[in-house]
Amino acid sequence: MSKLVAIEIDDTGLAAPTPEIEQERKVAIFDLLEDNSFDLPTRADRSLAKGPFKLLLCIRERRLVFDLSEESGTQVAEFHLSLGPFRQVVKDYFQICESYFDAVKKLPPSHIEAIDMARRGIHNEGARVLQERLEGKAVVDIDTARRLFTLICVLHWGG
Repeated sequence: MSKLVAIEIDDTGLAAPTPEIEQERKVAIFDLLEDNSFDLPTRADRSLAKGPFKLLLCIRERRLVFDLSEESGTQVAEFHLSLGPFRQVVKDYFQICESYFDAVKKLPPSHIEAIDMARRGIHNEGARVLQERLEGKAVVDIDTARRLFTLICVLHWGG
């Protein structure tokens, strides 16, 4: 069963998120647990666990860390990704989210829809970057990558 069944975000030492960011985090975790696809690829030098997995996501020494364990708690993999490739897309995503949250309060639906389409486009770009960075380490579908990207944004917020 190649999927995530538990997700923990270690935001120790990071700034507290805004209510909007905290809501995005809760929704992303809920959606991830409801439906996701997460697998560790087979490697020539060893066989890897097939899940289900628990994920601890955090930032350590300026690197994004995926710490995976079996349901029993036995660690099965840990990989560290540079945050550099995510910086611009995360920055763009936060800017468009701010515009979206402001628009919801005072603009007509046609403007909100346009901003939301741009927001989804940037979110898709972040998911694509994540899939590329995970290549050879983990296999995730686009919906899982989108939700994980949301969690990465939450960590960037405080990092």
